[in-house]
Amino acid sequence: MKKISVFALIAAVAASAHAAPSHITRDGNRGYNVTYDYRDKAKTGWYVTGRAELSFLNWKNKYKSEWVGIDASSDSDKYSFEPVFGGAVSFGKKINYFWRLEGEAGYIGSFSDKDNGFEFKISTPYLMVNGYRDFVNGLYVGGGIGMAIPTTKLDGDIFTSGDRSKTTVSPMGGVMLGWTHKLDDNFVLDIRYRLAGYNGPTQTRHFESVDAAGREHAEYLENKVGFVLDNSISVGLRYEF
Repeated sequence: MKKISVFALIAAVAASAHAAPSHITRDGNRGYNVTYDYRDKAKTGWYVTGRAELSFLNWKNKYKSEWVGIDASSDSDKYSFEPVFGGAVSFGKKINYFWRLEGEAGYIGSFSDKDNGFEFKISTPYLMVNGYRDFVNGLYVGGGIGMAIPTTKLDGDIFTSGDRSKTTVSPMGGVMLGWTHKLDDNFVLDIRYRLAGYNGPTQTRHFESVDAAGREHAEYLENKVGFVLDNSISVGLRYEF
């Protein structure tokens, strides 16, 4: 009975250490030699994250409209904290216990507005490289640089020519503050706030108008999107390899 109890104790210790005893032998002093087969997988440091994002965009549209040879005018629309839904995926690696580096590809979202007989739309994919500093309480801070690829569209029956859409590439930068919570050995919940910015396109479309004397005039509308400030909150799920 005593030998059975000792064997059971050894097996229990092995199980509590998350290791399976692969071989048990008796030694010359009425004891036991135990060889452990550890099955815990060491982390590689690589991870992938998927995010769902809510952004609040701030910018100003500057319009310029001209009747060629007759008159010219300008106007602007200011947009404040316009909500759009987007998402992102990132692939990164832990440099050490406190630092991470990742590449991120995302889509900020699409916004549209109808005014004065035409419709304006803007949508923005982006690519960024981010660096993070993790803290032991789950909080982290970070910064990123990359490029935004905003596209604007001007639609309306009044337009007779000019590109319906315009896409440009703009430098993009951002700062981040977030919090993570470990769900299990591989999955991590990631909540992040990001303040980012980039410049939008300048787009021109042409149309014709008729004055009081019944004369037709060629006219154009130029729309210049200013600096776009993006306040975003995202919820992500990270898988660590």
